[in-house]
Amino acid sequence: MSISCAIVSYHNPPAEIADVLRSVAATPGVAVMLIDNSRDDSLGAIARQFGVRYIHRPDNPGFGAAHNLAIEEALASGATYHMVINPDVTFGPEVIPGLRSYMDAHPGVGLVMPDIRYPDGSHQHLCKLLPHPGDLLVRRFLPTLYSLSGRLDTYEMRSSGYERTMDVPALSGCFMFLRTSVLRKTGGFDERFFMYLEDVDLSRRIGRVARTVYYPAVSITHAYQKGSYKSSVLLRRHIRSAILYFNKWGWFFDDERAAVNRAAMRALEEPALDAKPSPPLANRK
Repeated sequence: MSISCAIVSYHNPPAEIADVLRSVAATPGVAVMLIDNSRDDSLGAIARQFGVRYIHRPDNPGFGAAHNLAIEEALASGATYHMVINPDVTFGPEVIPGLRSYMDAHPGVGLVMPDIRYPDGSHQHLCKLLPHPGDLLVRRFLPTLYSLSGRLDTYEMRSSGYERTMDVPALSGCFMFLRTSVLRKTGGFDERFFMYLEDVDLSRRIGRVARTVYYPAVSITHAYQKGSYKSSVLLRRHIRSAILYFNKWGWFFDDERAAVNRAAMRALEEPALDAKPSPPLANRK
């Protein structure tokens, strides 16, 4: 039972790439591919140091398109699982085996995401409902109003406490553990999304044929740069992706979105059989 993994980089610091490759290398036997969308190939030296496959794409085809190169190889190689991992992620040696064991025991799950923490150990609230246009607009430009309205807590499923395994409509692309048999049905990322919302789109398509699950028994650390909050170029890309997403799935009238989100929130009202107390910050990876 094989696992493949892809990391897409764009001018990331070499030390950051080394950290994520070191995290993956703690689990033997994972086939790793580093797809580098940077203008130069300086990260190739780090890839060679860790013995991973390196593909240089100076034309920068985008996040999803670069990841699809690895997904196609994962399907061709017969891998059972494939991981999509951001370059600003680190984790301990228990993470990949833990996710693999969960997927082995739950064949109806097509995508699982672990618990995700900031470097200080606090939760990143990356479990989300399928977005409404208002969610993205008000959350980005009127965050205080969005938070005070209570909509932020609902959209990010915060009432769960993030301490229970739960079905989540939209999971973050910073760390996706995917069943390749499901990817054969859904395909990989929609390459029309250069970056942003391609993970929501893929989660939604997987959710039509399998479960998409948040599994907090293992945790990773994610630097989470929020690039579109700092760069006007990335903000424009984010807006274009949002327009593309809603053109594809529906803007204000989306019956599927409403049904999926209702089911996810209704499930949170049921008792959590696997809830666990948060570990002390010092013990978190």
